[in-house]
Amino acid sequence: MELKPTNPTAKGPAQNFAGDVYVTPVYSGQEPSRMTVALVRFTPGAHTNWHRHAVGQTLHVTEGVGLVGTRDGTVLRIRAGDTVICPPDEDHWHGAASDTFMSHFAMLESLPGGGDPTTWLEPVRQEEYEAANQQ
Repeated sequence: MELKPTNPTAKGPAQNFAGDVYVTPVYSGQEPSRMTVALVRFTPGAHTNWHRHAVGQTLHVTEGVGLVGTRDGTVLRIRAGDTVICPPDEDHWHGAASDTFMSHFAMLESLPGGGDPTTWLEPVRQEEYEAANQQ
């Protein structure tokens, strides 16, 4: 057993997020584990760019109300206690609803042999985000 100290929180990079997003790394697995876990906190209206994960991603909401959108126009309104499974290579975005904070654990696996499993894409258009908030 090993106790790890809390990792420092960093602001999410502006090239991947709209609004203020804060990321606290929780776990980064060492082989044979490929698991990565982070606590991600979104301020009201903040969200990711479109992106996808080679091995998929699991989001577990810990606080607030958020949104997850896919290219086909599907939008899920997520709340504390909800878990969302994003399958491998599905373009999606996620973040807080416009009027509340939202925090989630983001869990994903790295690729075998290393390498970044996340492909970051273009920003979500403001009209897309606003329409998602109305659903």
